[in-house]
Amino acid sequence: MGKIKSIEPEKRDKRKIPKKEYEKKLRRLQIELVKLQEWIKYKGLRVVVIFEGRDAAGKGGVIKCISQSLNPRICRVVALGTPTEREKAQWYLQRYVAHLPATGEMVLFDRSWYNRAGVERVMGFCSDEEYQEFMRSCPEFENMLIRSGIMLIKYWFSVSDEEQESRFQARIDDPTKRWKLSAMDLASREKWIEYSRAKDEMFRYTDTKQSPWFVVPADNKKRARLNCIHHLLGLIPYQELPQKKIKLTPRQESHKYVRPPFSDQTIIPEVY
Repeated sequence: MGKIKSIEPEKRDKRKIPKKEYEKKLRRLQIELVKLQEWIKYKGLRVVVIFEGRDAAGKGGVIKCISQSLNPRICRVVALGTPTEREKAQWYLQRYVAHLPATGEMVLFDRSWYNRAGVERVMGFCSDEEYQEFMRSCPEFENMLIRSGIMLIKYWFSVSDEEQESRFQARIDDPTKRWKLSAMDLASREKWIEYSRAKDEMFRYTDTKQSPWFVVPADNKKRARLNCIHHLLGLIPYQELPQKKIKLTPRQESHKYVRPPFSDQTIIPEVY
């Protein structure tokens, strides 16, 4: 698994992709994702994909694009909330272990154990000792996962401060997106530099040869989604499996079945 080179912000392609072209390319990639899904099930693979990055970097969008055409019994999305009091008393990585894939599964982590190196570190939710212990144990933990046969893939979505500001404002202006902007997001926005330093330190410890970080330039959402999915498909060797031809059989005969009157049922108003 080789590293990809990061792209300097001024060199990133910021041109918009026409909607029809984007949808056509995404459709092709999603068809390949279905083939990959069947291969994972057939070969009994265990795949973990981690999506990290700043707030509004576009992690949720690419996760949705990946998962929406896949079988949720094979491809699961894990987005854990604030830990409970019991979970706080456990080994830090314990609640994440419970969500690791079984044979023939792929798990997409919408944020992961790297919360400790990011938001917990910056916002003071963990002690210095807990943070240092995580930095020491995380590479060892990930090596254990890899040795156990799990394929671990880590993506960092890189977004500029100007683009993040624009997306935050768009969430404020759109009632259907306002829920995405939490009090924690607003507090994190004020600590841009602290997050940058935390990310740099996290990479210094955890961007290893065995488990590298792959950086996704994410100022252009559509390009980020297409590039990330294309890269993911290239990391896992797979083949298209032969599919059984599906033929619809005749429906059973009515045998004098009489449907109850429609008027006897409670029908919702047809407003539209």
